[in-house]
Amino acid sequence: MAAKAFVLIETVVGRNKDVVATLRQLEGVKSVDTVTGPYDIIAIIEGETLNDIGDLVTGKIHPTVGISRTVTCLAIQAT
Repeated sequence: MAAKAFVLIETVVGRNKDVVATLRQLEGVKSVDTVTGPYDIIAIIEGETLNDIGDLVTGKIHPTVGISRTVTCLAIQAT
């Protein structure tokens, strides 16, 4: 089963649209939505393993220009 996570993202003022456009181009990013509240964007990401999720967040999402902070919430499937 694939690993899934919700990434809560705060952006730098004025960079929201640029960040959304960049994230939508990344492999493993399944959806990107602009939201209201303490975060500016919520992205749903998937990978084959938890390591794939970690690599995507640290290697591709964190370096995105315009992102000031992220919180990653791993989805846990109850059995």
